[in-house]
Amino acid sequence: MISRVDLRGKQGDADTYRDVLPRAALDVGSAVDVVRPICDDVRLRGADAVREATSRLDGVEVSATPVPAAALDRALKALDPAVRAALEEAIRRARLVHEAQRRDDATVEVVPGGTVTERWLPVRRVGLYVPGGLLAYPSSVVMNVVPAQVAGVRSLAVASPPQAEYDGLPHPSVLAACALLGIDEVHAVGGAQAVAMFAYGSADCERVDLVTGPGNVYVAAAKRLLRGVVGIDAEAGPTEIAILADDTADPRHVAADLIAQAEHDPNASCLLVSPSTELLDAVDRELGAQVAATKHRERVETALRNQSAQVLVDDLEQGLTVVDAWAAEHLEVLTRDARSWADRVSSAGAIFVGPYSPVSLGDYLAGSNHVLPTGGTARHTGGLSVQSFLHGVHVVQYDEPALAGAAAHIDALGGAEDLPAHVAAVHVRVPRPEPAQ
Repeated sequence: MISRVDLRGKQGDADTYRDVLPRAALDVGSAVDVVRPICDDVRLRGADAVREATSRLDGVEVSATPVPAAALDRALKALDPAVRAALEEAIRRARLVHEAQRRDDATVEVVPGGTVTERWLPVRRVGLYVPGGLLAYPSSVVMNVVPAQVAGVRSLAVASPPQAEYDGLPHPSVLAACALLGIDEVHAVGGAQAVAMFAYGSADCERVDLVTGPGNVYVAAAKRLLRGVVGIDAEAGPTEIAILADDTADPRHVAADLIAQAEHDPNASCLLVSPSTELLDAVDRELGAQVAATKHRERVETALRNQSAQVLVDDLEQGLTVVDAWAAEHLEVLTRDARSWADRVSSAGAIFVGPYSPVSLGDYLAGSNHVLPTGGTARHTGGLSVQSFLHGVHVVQYDEPALAGAAAHIDALGGAEDLPAHVAAVHVRVPRPEPAQ
């Protein structure tokens, strides 16, 4: 069901391992060509283009994208009390973590009379995308909305695909989560047309300054195409998990966690890295039993068969290099002294330490954010956070003596760059000293 890659005796660097490790192919470049006419049409025709694309691509007719307030209220009232309680607790925990991320403004006195203050200002308006393809994701509403609210964003709009079985509205659990968080602007639109609507605006939706949230390859392609027109968080691809484990790991736990990630998407990627042949063999046996009993068996089997692997390594040192090279969206560390190994990881979207910190906890209730970098981008990019919704602004204030003290250096640098007007803009304020007689 899952292939095995033997790297014993093949010590290498990150580039070496990247070439042999499987990962789902995400051809965003080709998808850009598909979404370009959709985005251009939305730019030119606005709401009409959004509705026509929704009809053509989703098979749902919508007269307007905004979800009525009454539908949000109904969804919240009809929400299973246990699900509501779980969402409320997820929101509480997420707020605790994200409130600690808020940066304070900082003022530095560079010279007497000269200061630079770095202010952190919230983005004015944000469009939050919540997927709705194979599954409904009310948890993604929490993960997008909470850090934006903590950052102080005043205008938030959510878009999620319309569902024919729900009268052309997004999934009721998504609507309920929005209502629970006080979001009253929700749009029944998905895919590239949703991103384009956010970027260009329409009669139904004011344009935004930033788009966040995961989606399929066409959502990622629209983000790539429209970056610059609108800010984006990342081009999220199929979900993925890596597990670094030794012979102390419970094979039942490992198999369960691989299956849990694979059930998201047939394009999900799962990587199990271990120096223990016995563990890998035991996990194989567990997968045989657990996959047969899981609800989304076909989806799981496709993911495990096509772009997943067990990786046999000489030792945990080599295993650490392998998982750093792969730079997983989610990384579990199931070893002796798990925290010490986890603290040495340099590339992962989120790290889950020990047998009682599964990725499923992070998906819902750890307090961490589950909107994370995929496709190896964890080497340079972090997950969604309060900082994603803030932009830094430097406020510079010098008095006349402080500017005069910098003038000679500006003379030198402006002259070296042949920008005499820069120099003149200083000396119109602080004349050059008279030459000594």
